[in-house]
Amino acid sequence: MAIQWFPGHMNAARKKAAETMEITDLVIEVLDARLPGASSNPMVEELRLHRQRPCLKILNKSDLADPRVTDAWLDCFNGRSGVHAVAVSCRHPAEVARIPALCQKLVPHRTGPGKPARMMIMGIPNVGKSTLMNMLLKRRVAAVGDEPAVTKSQQRLYLDRRMVLTDTPGLLWPKIVYPDDGYMLAASHAVGVNALVEEEVAAFLGEILLNRYPDLVKARYKMPVDGLDGIALVEEIARKRGFKIRGGELDVEKGAHALLQDYRTGAIGRVSLETPDSRREMIGSFAESDKA
Repeated sequence: MAIQWFPGHMNAARKKAAETMEITDLVIEVLDARLPGASSNPMVEELRLHRQRPCLKILNKSDLADPRVTDAWLDCFNGRSGVHAVAVSCRHPAEVARIPALCQKLVPHRTGPGKPARMMIMGIPNVGKSTLMNMLLKRRVAAVGDEPAVTKSQQRLYLDRRMVLTDTPGLLWPKIVYPDDGYMLAASHAVGVNALVEEEVAAFLGEILLNRYPDLVKARYKMPVDGLDGIALVEEIARKRGFKIRGGELDVEKGAHALLQDYRTGAIGRVSLETPDSRREMIGSFAESDKA
């Protein structure tokens, strides 16, 4: 099934973001370091380019991502005009502390007295925007939760006399064009549970993990993985952990949930769901199939 999720509050938030962009000097886009392409909202790029605003792309949760793949994504983003990308984990204060100086470099004309740099933090749901906001301000000003779309309205706060931050709700876009993006977003908990079937998402995730990180999967679940596909992996996890329903059949729903939780928390290890090359191949394959 194709995964789509665009609750009503997101449409209102998109319109408000477009208005705020007019008085914004810099866009801080928070991405998931495990899926930087899929977690990059095309509406953010459209809005900032329309107003010709520079962008600091923050690849958050980098401590959960494959470091070699993250480096490839940084090279990819830093090759774009008006963009600077950095990998951080919002759980590490020292890494977050680097961000204000990076922002100042992108908007040097807005760092003088009476001209604070006006920055807008944007990103998909559950990517860590609110955590980043709290870390930057060194106090709790934004609600943080495990479910997507906790933040539903903008708030504007001063970082210091030189910088003012506007936090925005997590935004997806009205139509997710590439099916793989929908599954990657769902696996990473950026999509509401009412818009997906966990068994399908887990099977998709399992396929990627088996292809790219079989040794990590083998180590985590202490079982051979040769010959398994995503569906079989979910079934084996259910069998290994004794998940059963009435009648003794495997509870694949619990198996799927366990795999998704292990990925989301980093229990499997540092993994990335896409690389710049795999994303180009995916988009190319989709375009070819669309033509056919």
